[in-house]
Amino acid sequence: MKYRKCLILLSFLFYACLSPNAHAVDTLILNGKIVTVDDRFSIVQALAIKDKRVVATGSNAEVRKLADANTRVIDLKGRTVIPGLIDNHSHWIRAAEHDELRFDGVTSRAQALRMLNARVRAAKPGEWVSVLGGWSEEQFTDDARGFPLAELDQIAPDNPVVLQAIYRHSYLNSAALRAAKIDENTPNPPNGTIEKDAAGRLTGVVAGAGGVAFVAARIPKLMNEARLDNARRLVRYLNSLGVTAWGDAGGRGMSVSHYQPYQQLADKGELDIRIFWTTIRQPATPEQVDKVLAEIPNLKPFQGNDYMDHIGWGESVFSPATTQLLRVQKAVNPDAITQKMRIASALARHGIYLNSHVEMNGPIEQFIAAYEELNKTHPIKALRWSFSHLDQIDDRQLQRMKRLGMTAQIHSRPLIQGVLMHKVHGDAAWDMPPFRRVQDSGIIWGLGSDATAVTTSNPFYTLGFAITGKMIGGHPVNRQSITREEALIAHTRSNAFILFQEGNIGSLQKGKYADLLVLDRDYLTVPADQIKDITPVVTMVGGKIVYEKK
Repeated sequence: MKYRKCLILLSFLFYACLSPNAHAVDTLILNGKIVTVDDRFSIVQALAIKDKRVVATGSNAEVRKLADANTRVIDLKGRTVIPGLIDNHSHWIRAAEHDELRFDGVTSRAQALRMLNARVRAAKPGEWVSVLGGWSEEQFTDDARGFPLAELDQIAPDNPVVLQAIYRHSYLNSAALRAAKIDENTPNPPNGTIEKDAAGRLTGVVAGAGGVAFVAARIPKLMNEARLDNARRLVRYLNSLGVTAWGDAGGRGMSVSHYQPYQQLADKGELDIRIFWTTIRQPATPEQVDKVLAEIPNLKPFQGNDYMDHIGWGESVFSPATTQLLRVQKAVNPDAITQKMRIASALARHGIYLNSHVEMNGPIEQFIAAYEELNKTHPIKALRWSFSHLDQIDDRQLQRMKRLGMTAQIHSRPLIQGVLMHKVHGDAAWDMPPFRRVQDSGIIWGLGSDATAVTTSNPFYTLGFAITGKMIGGHPVNRQSITREEALIAHTRSNAFILFQEGNIGSLQKGKYADLLVLDRDYLTVPADQIKDITPVVTMVGGKIVYEKK
């Protein structure tokens, strides 16, 4: 009899452990329009989260069964939810070295001046005030011009000011010229010009990509705790925009110190965003390539975690083989291709992912042909190699990329450079980048920004541009528009694949992390011109609320 009672008790305990309430979920999200972006683009009412991951989606009634008295319940009250937005290619790690002012999305020069004045008033005596790209004069609808020296001197007589317009030129005030030790006798930097008027006086403009780099190198960088604090602020800012993960392409002057703040946050469990980064070296000579080749055998990607991980190599593989958006370039020097392929071959031999920056049709053709030849001896199909930008790619080239198992990273740089692109490329700029052509090719491709210097960081601006073809300020510059569904997939599920994270993020499905956005309006029905204005009211990463709009 006692034995039978024990069996009954054990059976009761066993089935109790299997019951939903014994394994109740941490969070329920109910009464919403949850756009899962799964393979069927399903839309459901409710979602359940346990241990950072989605455990169920469905109707309110279905999901409620998984809760108990300790479950947190979030009532969406009809709001729309989408997966957290993933940027496949940006340079935000580097951005933490400066606490800069940003003109992202500012359509009025008058507003930019107000922002600059406020920042100068808040600055300490002698403190630098900088805007390091992310805007162009063409985005201003009231007054599309720059910032003369006299105007900047009046605003900031004592604080150095640098306003960098994309990578084209920088406006400096007199205090910045003095602090940077630039005078009438300073020689022009390589690939740059220190501009002077007819009388030989400095105008405050330093032009060209080399000039921009020359100026930026003279702006003091945040160090240690200051950079760590700035990294935290940057992550919070990105969370407020709806970014929950990104692929970081590095940039000029990157060192171990740039990655340390984010790694420190990740090690402490305090990184509220996911970062998947690639090594960047940018050698410019065969001798520098030799040094890179010695480094590659020691690389061991994918040793991090789901919040911060190294995934491979990119983006300017060999500097002389790099193309530029605002320059017509029919071909890259064959010797430069040879040096680039020395590195690419080593990466293929060691099974390492590679992303290459390339924009113009001729160089794209050269790169693909070189990869096809490499593939004969060292197959690359399983490595998911990518090309970034691809502003002038054609149908045949896309099909050849598909055969090589490659992916495409397409970016929203015309948001601020669209008018300039039309000046340089004429009518061809209407199809740069060719969103519709890439979408229809069937290749796996994703949307990104290439922020911070060449465009805004806001992913809803990127989505809006891909759908409307309009730059900041409303000027039409692109006719390769895609649908809202296609754009959202490209900014979520497809980017997860590009970053080797398709099993973890990119859609709201059972088993994936609960990275999601609750939106202030419905992405699928709001007028297309208002997509850029959407903001999250809540951002979650791994089921944790990392941003809540006040």
